[in-house]
Amino acid sequence: MLRRTSWAQSLSAADFARAREGTVERFIPAAGFVCRKGEPVEHWFGIIDGLAKMSSDWASGKTASYTGIAAGGWFGEGSMLKAEARRYDVVALRATRVACMKRETFHWLLDHSIPFNRFVINQINERLGLFIGLLESERLADTDARVARAIAALFHPVLQPGIGSRIAISQGEIGYLAGVSRQRVNRSLRLLAERGYLRAEYGSVTVLDLDRLRRFAG
Repeated sequence: MLRRTSWAQSLSAADFARAREGTVERFIPAAGFVCRKGEPVEHWFGIIDGLAKMSSDWASGKTASYTGIAAGGWFGEGSMLKAEARRYDVVALRATRVACMKRETFHWLLDHSIPFNRFVINQINERLGLFIGLLESERLADTDARVARAIAALFHPVLQPGIGSRIAISQGEIGYLAGVSRQRVNRSLRLLAERGYLRAEYGSVTVLDLDRLRRFAG
C-alpha cells in the first residue's frame, strides 16, 4: 500500500525504507475506533481498505461529522504537528485496515524529505478548504447539499487519490457521514441521480459529474 501512495513514490529508496520500517498495519472492526479524541497523537494514519468517519462529540450530546476517509486517504498530519491531545474521533464504518506511521518516522521524513514536506503542506491546505466548505454547508446548505458534499468529499482528487468514479458504500454509511437518516439519504440520492450527478445502485455510488456535484454541494 505504501508503494502505491503519491508521497511514497517521490521518496528516495533510503527514505522509503525508513517509512516502511516505521509503519505497521492494524485491523479495525466495524464501529471500532481508529483513534479517539483526547488520546496522545502517536501515529499518522492511512486507510488501506475500508471506510472511516472523522467526527467529534460535543458537550451538548450531538455528534459533528467532518468527513469520510476511504481507501487511499491519509489523515492526522495536522495533529502530528501540534503538541496536544487529539481533537477528534475516527470510527470505522465497516471492517477497515489501517496503516499507522509512528510519530518519530513522520517527523524524520519531514526533516529529511522535501517531497514529503510538499505532500504534507498540500494535504493540510486541501483539508482546510474542505473543512471551510463543510462549515458553510452546515450553516447554509439544505439536506440535499449536505449529502452531496459528503459524497463529493470521498472523491476528492488529493485527499482521496486513486478512488476512481465508483465507491462501495451503503445509504446508511452516507447517512453517518452527512449526519442524516438513511431514508433522507435515499431521497437525496434520487434527486442527485435525476440531475445527472451520480448513479446510485445497491451498495455503491458512481459519480458521473464530480464538478457539478461539488458545485451543487456549495
